[in-house]
Amino acid sequence: QVQLVESGGGLVQPGGSLRLSCAASGFPFSDHIMGWYRQAPGKAREWVAGINTSGSRTNYLDSVRERFTISRDNPRNTMYLQMNSLKAEDTAVYYCKVPVGGVDYWGQGTQVTVSS
Repeated sequence: QVQLVESGGGLVQPGGSLRLSCAASGFPFSDHIMGWYRQAPGKAREWVAGINTSGSRTNYLDSVRERFTISRDNPRNTMYLQMNSLKAEDTAVYYCKVPVGGVDYWGQGTQVTVSS
């Protein structure tokens, strides 16, 4: 079955960096677009970044463009989100998502807290 496991979250000071990973299994990874989402306390889940199957095309939420970089390693079935210049408003649970066969699959999420 499809499984997505996020890791790499934690507590970081404003201006710091983190790299999130999403390890995938149970589907042909290189055949599927993927994305990162986040949900802050009391807010709706929002899309953060997306990547095509080869990794050659990416797009970003305006507020994270120039600070975050989404990438993927198809041989390792893993997607990444490099987050730099983190701000307090980036605090959220971050999720990876993949649509497979018309169904959206989500990981369990990883907490990112930006605070001094």
